[in-house]
Amino acid sequence: MTDPKKQRAEKLSIMTAAGTHARPESMMSSNRALRSARDAVDSHHVWDLDPAAIDDNRVADRLNPSDVADLRKAIEENGQAVPILVRRHPSEPDRYLLVYGRRRLEAVRQSSTVKKIRALVASLDGDKALKSQISENMARRDLSYIEKAMFARQLVESGFGNQLRVAEVLTVQKSWVSTAIFIANTVGSDLAHAIGAAESIGRPRWEALAKALKERSGDPVDLVPVAQKVHDRHSAEASTSTSTSTSTSTKEEESDDSSKVDPSVLAFEAVAKAVLGTPTSSTTTGKATRQAAKKLEVHGQRAGSLKRSPKGVTITLEPGDFADWIEAEAHNLVQELHARWTERAENQDKSDTYKQEARLDKE
Repeated sequence: MTDPKKQRAEKLSIMTAAGTHARPESMMSSNRALRSARDAVDSHHVWDLDPAAIDDNRVADRLNPSDVADLRKAIEENGQAVPILVRRHPSEPDRYLLVYGRRRLEAVRQSSTVKKIRALVASLDGDKALKSQISENMARRDLSYIEKAMFARQLVESGFGNQLRVAEVLTVQKSWVSTAIFIANTVGSDLAHAIGAAESIGRPRWEALAKALKERSGDPVDLVPVAQKVHDRHSAEASTSTSTSTSTSTKEEESDDSSKVDPSVLAFEAVAKAVLGTPTSSTTTGKATRQAAKKLEVHGQRAGSLKRSPKGVTITLEPGDFADWIEAEAHNLVQELHARWTERAENQDKSDTYKQEARLDKE
């Protein structure tokens, strides 16, 4: 007859063994559930985080980020209205990586009264975080051409991917990336930062400057003082204008006009003039600004005129059926012309890429 105590011991051993084997799966399920719950809460909850626990190791995409003094004052007085976006650090559980909101983060870090920063915590990998950074910046202000070019070069150099992958992230053609990297490498980081964003300066003029720099003897860094002098002069003029402003409407209007001048565009013009020897834009001379209108003809008959000014291009048509038709079809015509211009620009990019590759093969 079997001993009852022995039977109870055997049953207890079996139960214990079964519990031991089942525990890891149960714990793993619980951990997964906790992680899923935490991620769901993170994406919908605004957290108060310690600014010191947030690292910003992103690829820089702005050439001249603005000062945060005004933003810091606004946050101190009114609170932080818009949270930043961060993601959890992959190897340090108590730290975060910034996705976007650099100025807000810097403003809180500099504040003596605000100790926490409001943030959304997203579950993002490196690629998704980069795309979020680009999307957020595009929503605020599109990157200028040179900013985008320098950004593309940094992405390639940082090991993010090849030119094709960078083109996909930036939603451009691979040939665009190739040309942009050539321009970024030729102009160089020092000169690009000295000039600034130059929002109204597009690819053709940056490319012309890059080609001239390539043929020029000397280091582009030598031109940094030329750009810096323009910024210094603009800052001094702005300061003088502010200190001597009066209440008269005429002077207020003059002050408003001068404040709208982009010093980075003027810096580009100064550098281009130093390299090319001649101004590259109608913004540099009053004579070019007051250029006469060009006559437009159709079958030898006057149809209107075209005039270029610093504010843009104005086309004036003679009254009649043709002018009425242009007015009705203006939207479609502009889209069609823009598509033709884009196709031409892409073909030019491809041609330039072939030329660059051929030149590199010879070198």
